[in-house]
Amino acid sequence: MDLRVEAGTITGLIGPNGAGKTTLFNCVSGLLPAEAGQVVFDGNDITGWRADRVTRRGLVRTFQIARGFPRLSVLENLMLYGAHQPGEALWRALARPPAVAAREEALRARAFDVGRRLNLMAVINAAASDLSGGQKKLLELGRALMTDPKLILLDEPIAGVNPTLAGEIASHLQALRADGLTFLIIEHHLDVIARLCDPVVVLAEGRHLAEGSFAALAADPRVQEAYMGRRIGEPQAQARRADT
Repeated sequence: MDLRVEAGTITGLIGPNGAGKTTLFNCVSGLLPAEAGQVVFDGNDITGWRADRVTRRGLVRTFQIARGFPRLSVLENLMLYGAHQPGEALWRALARPPAVAAREEALRARAFDVGRRLNLMAVINAAASDLSGGQKKLLELGRALMTDPKLILLDEPIAGVNPTLAGEIASHLQALRADGLTFLIIEHHLDVIARLCDPVVVLAEGRHLAEGSFAALAADPRVQEAYMGRRIGEPQAQARRADT
């Protein structure tokens, strides 16, 4: 798999089930060790780095199933994912030095900013377990934003979301890209890919199959075959037409 994501783009990654899209995300983000090849991010070779170190560098990923701490509030979940945490050592909890208190207040302010940006203020004090599927997806995006990322890998950000909220999430992504963030998105809703992504990369059977605009890929016979297969006898029919 050879893939390049340009800064300031929303790049789509599509392909049939089992093509290897999430596995690719896991290798790039450090959740799975790559057996071969190289991952370069922002000019740095990050191959083999731990996931936490990759995240601190500015590359963060979300998951198909929204994760987090269900009993914590939305605000607490956001704060927990903030960058540059001072830590929870016992002496800090008891002594509460000024630097720790100041950073916690900064994280709280940042969490409120993210909550307002993603229209989560109505549920900011609700437990994460009480959110709808779409709100959990927004919280997943919010947690990624709390890490001060440069590139976000989004794994099916629209899956299981009602059409209205799906449109809202898409609008948030466009606005964030306009602010300078870069995205690589796995998504099976091809209408969302068509709206958001340029370029689009097609992965099939673990390999880079095609790349280009969504319109060009939709007309590509290789992509059509990867998604829908081909009719029995079709190669023979094509050969007969070529002979004539």
